[in-house]
Amino acid sequence: MPAHASYDAVIVGGGHNGLVAAAYLARAGRSVLLLERRAITGGAAVSTRPFPGVDARLSQFSYLVSLLPDKIVRDLELDFTVRKRTVSSYTPKGSSGLLVGGAGTAGSFARLTGGEREYAAWQEFYGITREVAGRVFPTLTEPLPARDELRSRIGDEAAWRMLFEEPIGVAIEKRFADDLVRGVVLTDALIGTFADAHDPSLVQNRCFLYHVIGGGTGDWDVPVGGMGALTDALAGAARAAGAEIAMEHEVTGIETDGTRAEVSFRTPDAEGTVAAGQVLVNASPQALAALLGEEAPEAAEGAQLKVNMLLRRLPGLRDRDVDPRDAFAGTFHVSEGYEQLAVAHREAAAGRLPSAPPSEIYCHSLTDPSILGPELVAQGHQTLTLFGLHTPARLFAADNDAVRAQLLAATLAELDAYLEEPIADCLALDANGEPCIEAKTPLDLERELRLPGGHIFHRDLSFPYATGETGRWGVETAHANVLLCGAGAVRGGGVSGVPGHNAAMAALGR
Repeated sequence: MPAHASYDAVIVGGGHNGLVAAAYLARAGRSVLLLERRAITGGAAVSTRPFPGVDARLSQFSYLVSLLPDKIVRDLELDFTVRKRTVSSYTPKGSSGLLVGGAGTAGSFARLTGGEREYAAWQEFYGITREVAGRVFPTLTEPLPARDELRSRIGDEAAWRMLFEEPIGVAIEKRFADDLVRGVVLTDALIGTFADAHDPSLVQNRCFLYHVIGGGTGDWDVPVGGMGALTDALAGAARAAGAEIAMEHEVTGIETDGTRAEVSFRTPDAEGTVAAGQVLVNASPQALAALLGEEAPEAAEGAQLKVNMLLRRLPGLRDRDVDPRDAFAGTFHVSEGYEQLAVAHREAAAGRLPSAPPSEIYCHSLTDPSILGPELVAQGHQTLTLFGLHTPARLFAADNDAVRAQLLAATLAELDAYLEEPIADCLALDANGEPCIEAKTPLDLERELRLPGGHIFHRDLSFPYATGETGRWGVETAHANVLLCGAGAVRGGGVSGVPGHNAAMAALGR
């Protein structure tokens, strides 16, 4: 960039939200510079080849798409598609299990629960959430509605109470009798959130809401080409519109008088500053405070284990009535019965690793084999992505490496209980003869991605309506020309592009 350069907007951080903001602003004719500390853009929404000598490009951190509005894809003319999964979920129980998705769902419920009641309750419950999704999802790319406005828009007082006012555990226990079915429902309230079903803060409700409103349907889809295909398309759209993207430029400070700002940065070779009319920060609220020299808000705590695997073959199941290709195509729940989840939370809250670590798994390559090289596809290789729950960052503080290894072994042992052979026997080997498996704890994510406490949402999710602390778009800060466009914004979290879109709209509206 030119010495002493000046831009209409400088964007700090090249995660997917920063790229969305850059593309919108550049398409609107603004001069835009995006500064990214790493050698690649994409943040947590990237694809990598983690196993030496193996032609497998995996979604390393984020892995499914639900909250990305079609509006953003259309507006930015992105060359990006998703595919529907043929199965929603499979949850084993002994040598049987519950398969959700397709014509066999009712029969699977009947075999598991011995009747039709639970399936009827399931249909009614998710009929309600789908109605709510259809009303709430379109608001995510609009100015924040007031609480009463959103309540009126939903237009169903029972649904409002269930999702926005009472702990989600109340509705689950009222509507469902089977422990396994209850657990399957509850998991959507716990992904990336350390909470009990009856947490009075309702953080679990907020997490549940974001997991069931995506696209107005709640579907979680597979990004064709992996998550990196999305961020590659976003970077291409930003550059095509005229935005400059500078990699290995780490921002070190922001000074602003509310009208003009100076952004300081360093590269491997030098330090510099750039002037900006507006600064959009695609980083956590804690990182934003540090850049401004202000007191940082208290960090939340991540509570997940992320594991990527490449298999030579899918393992068989002890449940002979279900094809492994169906079981792993959807979300494969492990040790996620309702009581199991409660026990795991109590153990972790007491400072112990869960004795039966809950997790969920899916196989990207069954829906989209394009992430694997042709030879691996021909040989029958498959990917597995595992997301472990109820493992807060505090559990790893004493010895991250040792606890990671202990937790990984215990988590895979829980999975093995439902397989005909140990998952370790199915792992492919890399060029060094090592098993193709990698695991990331919250502390690993904090170190690699600068997620505070390893929290994948940057901080606990918020309900998607305005409060006294939010601005018109939910991205505003105390400084008129500094906006937060990362996951920590209101309506942030997940791979959505929503904070990037909303920050761009706020910037364009000044």
